[in-house]
Formats: sequence, C-alpha cells, structure tokens
Amino acid sequence: MEPKPTSAARTSLSHIMTALDTNLLGTVHGGVIMKLVDDVAGAVAQRHSGGPAVTAAMDGMTFLHPVRVGDLVHAHAQVNWAGRSSMEVGVRVVAEPWDRAGVPPTRVATAYLVFVAVDGDGNPRPVPPVTPETPEDERRGREAEIRRHHRLTRRDEIMASREA
Repeated sequence: MEPKPTSAARTSLSHIMTALDTNLLGTVHGGVIMKLVDDVAGAVAQRHSGGPAVTAAMDGMTFLHPVRVGDLVHAHAQVNWAGRSSMEVGVRVVAEPWDRAGVPPTRVATAYLVFVAVDGDGNPRPVPPVTPETPEDERRGREAEIRRHHRLTRRDEIMASREA
C-alpha cells in the first residue's frame, strides 16, 4: 500500500460545553471529553485506512485541567503510527472561553487510542503506512512504538500469569 503523510487524515472536532455535559461538581464529565476524543480519533483512523476502523484500545488518557460550561473544546487528532492493520491515533484536547476571542487555549487532555481497520465481515484489513512529515511526527511515531511494546508485553505477561 502507498504510504500516507501524517497530514492526510489529520482532523479536528469542536464542541461547546453546556449544562447537559456537567457532573455534580459543575465541571464537564470526563466521559463527555472521552466521547469527543473517540469520535475524532475514529474519524482519523477511518480516513487514514480508507474505510471502517474500530477502537481496539485506549492506551492512555490524561486529564490536565477541568473543562467548564461554556468552554469551546477542540480535539485535534492524527495517526502517529501504523502497523499491518492497526493504527495509533494521538489526540490533543484544548479548551477556550466561548465568549472571549484571542485567549490562548488551555490544554485539557491528551489521549492515545489504537484502532484496527476492519472489512465487511469484521476481520482486520491492511492499512497504509504513515509517513512522518516533521521532527514532531517522528517523535510521536517513536513514542507510539514504545507504547505498543508496553501494551503487547503487558498482554503477554497477563496471559502467562493466567496459565501459571
């Protein structure tokens, strides 16, 4: 398959947070942010792979700052790494006040998700390699390989412990 540059599938989604998105503390539910993250990551994975892709794992999600009612939240995502049928998508989430232009956005979360491209029967299908375009893209690819190694090692160790 022909490789695709990291910019080819890069996507952003935005959402203004309302009272319907809040928890008992008056801040936005983490699950609302997670849904936005999964939506943008899924769009990126499907655009990169050229068809259906399903969430296989959330390798990590870190909440850095609370999100409040009225915040305009932007989720930016790109493919960091691609294997035979799976891809890691990195997501950066930022928030800014809805009523004040020019205020620098606050980084509120980061996440790494793994998607598997599937065919019509739900079986894994090949995905194109991803070509880094910047030193930042190269760093993201290296770190994605580290996360993949840790994820697979953890899985193997858990399976071995079950057999013991």
